Amino acid sequence: MPTPLSWREEIIATLALAWPLVLAQLAQFSLQITDVIMMGWLGREALAAGSLASALLHPVVVFGIGALSAVSPMVAQAIGARDYTSVRRSARQGIWVAFVISALIMFLLYQSRHIYAITGQMPGISAEAASYLDFAALGVFPSLGFVALRSLVTAHSETRVILVTTIASFFVNFAGNYLLMFGKFGFPALGLAGAGISTSLVQTFVFILLSLYVIFKEGYRKYDLLARFWKPDWPRFFELFRIGVPIGLMVMVEVGLFAAAVFLMGWIGTDALAAHTVAIQLASLAFMVPLGLSQATTIRTGLAYGARCLEGVRRAGWVSIITSAMFNSISCASFLLFPHFLVSFYLDPTIADNAVPFTLAVSYLAYAGLFQMVDGLQATMAGALRGLSDTKMPMLIAVMGYWGCGLPISYFCGFVLGWEGEGIWLGLGIGLAITAASLSYRFMNRERLGLVRFSRMMVSDSPEQA
Repeated sequence: MPTPLSWREEIIATLALAWPLVLAQLAQFSLQITDVIMMGWLGREALAAGSLASALLHPVVVFGIGALSAVSPMVAQAIGARDYTSVRRSARQGIWVAFVISALIMFLLYQSRHIYAITGQMPGISAEAASYLDFAALGVFPSLGFVALRSLVTAHSETRVILVTTIASFFVNFAGNYLLMFGKFGFPALGLAGAGISTSLVQTFVFILLSLYVIFKEGYRKYDLLARFWKPDWPRFFELFRIGVPIGLMVMVEVGLFAAAVFLMGWIGTDALAAHTVAIQLASLAFMVPLGLSQATTIRTGLAYGARCLEGVRRAGWVSIITSAMFNSISCASFLLFPHFLVSFYLDPTIADNAVPFTLAVSYLAYAGLFQMVDGLQATMAGALRGLSDTKMPMLIAVMGYWGCGLPISYFCGFVLGWEGEGIWLGLGIGLAITAASLSYRFMNRERLGLVRFSRMMVSDSPEQA
């Protein structure tokens, strides 16, 4: 077995890889924050409609992102094993997978009006949400194509370009929203539809930028990603699906749990829905740090796994756990100690119409603070297991934790016990805690469960497929 990095070296390597990813996640999420804040400027009805749109858009796009994240461990393992042909094949077929998944997602999004009608949402708010999705759907493929290329770049421990690209997208998104939502400088005031157009333009912008970087950067020319691009490589294509779809489903069931909570909040009323939108935005913002760290953990465990270094896998996992716990203790304290200050960024408490949603958002944020620790733990453990190409069982764990436990508890506490929004948030926290404990147990027992048997590491296909 190879000699692993020392604990100090592993910490440095993980943080060096993680900090640009964390900042990139924060910059990426700032696009959503900008959208939500500017929707709030349009009014609470627009804010509620934006929440409904995100409840449908976000889970399916996150599924695609999760599925495409399989490119990252496959490329990392190939680099660790010095199999550079596999690097090219995985990256190239990642674009193919992005195209197929995007077509399915776009078809679903164009059915939004029927979906909102079936789920009993308010007609006026549903119509506004659908107007946003009609245009945002056009940005799905660029978004997923960007993820495939980002996985390639990240696996090479080159993450600053991701950060720079994502920061640039923030300014493009703000400008697009300002011009198209509010009709500035001669542009029509399109409201939420304008935000949807801006979203698609931003996703196309970052995809083109990263594509040019990968095509023309010297270090990536050896892969020649565009050579025989249209020639199918079915073994690698289906291998990506085999590993990626469970990842996508796992991430989607978590995001889907929060999306389902949005629909439950919609049954309570507009004030509860607007308050939930604010609280979930703040909780999601804090989650970007463990999410970026989990991506770095996937690379670190994948590299150690590819190099057949058991101790390296262990150290990469523990470094991620400790680092995530340190940050999430800070975010938990912030939510519990300063909820009024945080909520005031989204809702002006001096406006009479905001009084009720402001108070509700403060109460929801207390629950969000309490589950910060378990939310970060489940993210990092999921990332560590993905580095080992272990995706099917974590998916089943997520389904049971989120939908088998979390959602029923949310409904029971919210509507049967009559705790309304607070009951819904309590169920979310319990679902996250169960999932985090189960994933942690699986990673801690990875050798006994046979997750690091190296005979199954890589897919071996005929050379002509490359």
